Amino acid sequence: MSEAAARGPLDGYLVVDLSSGIAGAYCTRLLADGGAAVVKVEPPEGDALRSWTASGEVPPAGRDAPLFSYLAGGKQSVVFGPDGERAAADLDELLDRAHAVVWSPGPAGGVAGDSTPASLLSAHPHLAVAAITPFGLNGPWQDRPATEFTLQAWSGGIVGLGRGAPDRAPVHVGGQVGEWLSGVYAAIGIQAALARARQTGAGQLIDLSMLEVAVLCLTYYPVTFFETLHRPWRSERSLFQPGVAAAKDGLVALGCGTAQQWFDLCAMVGHPEWIDPAKPVRIGELTAQRAPELREWVADHTVADTRDLATAFRIPNAPVSSGATVIELEQMRERGVFRRNPTDEFLQPAGPYRLSPDVLLPAQPAPRTGEHSGTWRDTAAAARPRPCGSAAGTQLPYAGLRVLDLTAFWAGPSATHILAMLGAEVIHVESTTRPDGARMIAGIPVTEDQWWEKCPIFRALNTNKKSVTVDFQTERGLELLKRLIASSDVIVENYTPRVLDQIGLDYDRVRALRPDIVMVRMPGFGLTGPMRENPAFAYVIEDAAGLTWLTGYPDDNPVEPYSLGDPNAGLHALNGLLLALEHRRRTGQGVLVEAAMVEAAISIAAAQPIEFSAFGALLQRDGNRGPLAAPQNLYRSADTDEFGRLDAWVAVAVATDEQWAALAGALGHPAWAADPELSAAAGRRARHDVIDEHLAAWCADRTRDEIVETLWGAGVPVAKVMQPHRQAELPPLQARGFFELTEHPVGPPARQSTIPMRLSDGPARFHRSPAPLLGEHNHEVLTELGVNAAEIAELEAAGIIGRAPRMR
Repeated sequence: MSEAAARGPLDGYLVVDLSSGIAGAYCTRLLADGGAAVVKVEPPEGDALRSWTASGEVPPAGRDAPLFSYLAGGKQSVVFGPDGERAAADLDELLDRAHAVVWSPGPAGGVAGDSTPASLLSAHPHLAVAAITPFGLNGPWQDRPATEFTLQAWSGGIVGLGRGAPDRAPVHVGGQVGEWLSGVYAAIGIQAALARARQTGAGQLIDLSMLEVAVLCLTYYPVTFFETLHRPWRSERSLFQPGVAAAKDGLVALGCGTAQQWFDLCAMVGHPEWIDPAKPVRIGELTAQRAPELREWVADHTVADTRDLATAFRIPNAPVSSGATVIELEQMRERGVFRRNPTDEFLQPAGPYRLSPDVLLPAQPAPRTGEHSGTWRDTAAAARPRPCGSAAGTQLPYAGLRVLDLTAFWAGPSATHILAMLGAEVIHVESTTRPDGARMIAGIPVTEDQWWEKCPIFRALNTNKKSVTVDFQTERGLELLKRLIASSDVIVENYTPRVLDQIGLDYDRVRALRPDIVMVRMPGFGLTGPMRENPAFAYVIEDAAGLTWLTGYPDDNPVEPYSLGDPNAGLHALNGLLLALEHRRRTGQGVLVEAAMVEAAISIAAAQPIEFSAFGALLQRDGNRGPLAAPQNLYRSADTDEFGRLDAWVAVAVATDEQWAALAGALGHPAWAADPELSAAAGRRARHDVIDEHLAAWCADRTRDEIVETLWGAGVPVAKVMQPHRQAELPPLQARGFFELTEHPVGPPARQSTIPMRLSDGPARFHRSPAPLLGEHNHEVLTELGVNAAEIAELEAAGIIGRAPRMR
């Protein structure tokens, strides 16, 4: 390893962590792994995560909680004070040498006194200031209390893609996933700001909204879907089938998303008579009808036998892992997905991506509280000089970067879409025989004119991109693809590993075409290991990683989130890509980024294996309750939903004793709430059932608007459980311009989500051009490669390129 590689791509960058909670901690952990010097500024009593565990277990005396030890690895800890004026002066001196700061409301941010993120940037205009808040720094809800749970409700993510059985309350996604996802987005925002600062010499404010993160990661572009097709994705809740089922020796999940998979599933379980060739295949209806028989079949088999058969029939499948079992999976053991913490003996994820050459820093110990209070000036002095570029202020951070996008569906396109919104030229490669599958998942009849151009999901994921069709299974098509590779800075692909390997385009051969290329590969389970060839649908990833395990009710099988497996993979792949670009900028070397989807998912489910290996504590799903608030639950209101059903819910989460007192006051100080045991979180958790009964009765007589007005006005975190397609009605999203109205040459105008960050230097609009028509840019891009008009005509005649599908 070279000296530059040993220090990491972000060596010399100084990041100050003024945040509290998982989001800021995970953001700065990702940056520290990339080589940045992270100085965590703590209050004298230490960060709250030092003593917090999801299981409620108490760390041994003198030891930090294991999750903190994982998240703080490789950072420095500084305590300023107790002299307030001196503390402020010391912080000011530190920030003057820093390149970026991560801020969130709470004790750590309070070290800066009354400073706001805007005032930090004003005092230190070179800084990239990332502020992580529930609704953004400005807007109608900026001061409203919220929790991870209530943000999921506001986002529409609790009902999401139909999450939960219709005869019970819907369920949130367990595991504080919004905190982790917000952390990845913040790390991307900081790296983009640092790239921008190299051009301009100026910093910027990165105003991140956790609500917008939930919208992007827990729902599937429902506003664009609704406004394009004039119907919601799904109007009622249901459990995905076959889904999670109990085998003889554990839980296993089976997926069925196509007609062929339904036929194969019928054959696998010995019921070919379920296939009726005279009727259209409606997967949801058919699997729901046969759910009892399917569960009975699974119950007679082991997990291994079920998975072996399903794999042989090419039916998506996975074990449903918990914190105890995920560390024992052969795939994880063979690839070294978990490693020992360098200080304690628990297991922690090795990381969400792998770079070759290996330029990431190895795991390092977490600091003691204030360990570096006497040495932070040495760290500050070693920081790289501040950038002093002078490029035009309208240029986006990745303008001039050419990205060859060999991805499809959601995970891969979501990564390249962010680059496209931040200025990169992204060329989305499809073929007329295999268009991007996202063009075909909205149920648009193939009898409609240009049906493949009308899917709102493709439209939502591919603005600002160019489309080129190349059938690279042909000799001439492969030659064109190689010429495209040679002209590109980055190639991103999310095929199963065998696809590019079989046509001779693994990293070594790609590097022969472009020595300094950054190649991002996004296999479901990795380029090696026994699960290498397993298909990587979102729910399969969630099942294997442990995300499914914490979602659902304790008296039933888990419920697949069926959403975040894809965007989470895209975010981590992009974070690894940006690190690789920085390494290339410094060294001229190309980089292979292996971003296995399951390892990205394991990284945000880290608390489960960490607490099991540290304490033997197996985290369990608990419906809509959670470890951060008590009471926390959904309560049915008196009004009906927009479909006329008595299925309208509110989310309530009491995260502090002060909020409990506010709740009691808002309810009129009823006698049951005066019990002194309820004044502390432990007492409320012990009496949760009793509290639920009273809150359910109180809510049942009131509308959602009345409940929200009463409780939120008193300072209690509360939310309506929104239908996802109503997201654009939320005042903070309107005020922040999160949705942008876009035109389309085939479909109607529709609003599209952007990124969950408002940037102080723009852009004014993120969507500069609509998602491309199939092969729209064939002539433009191929002409740039030196292909003349006659050759382009020949390629069209041969079907190697084209503008309409030629489905096999």
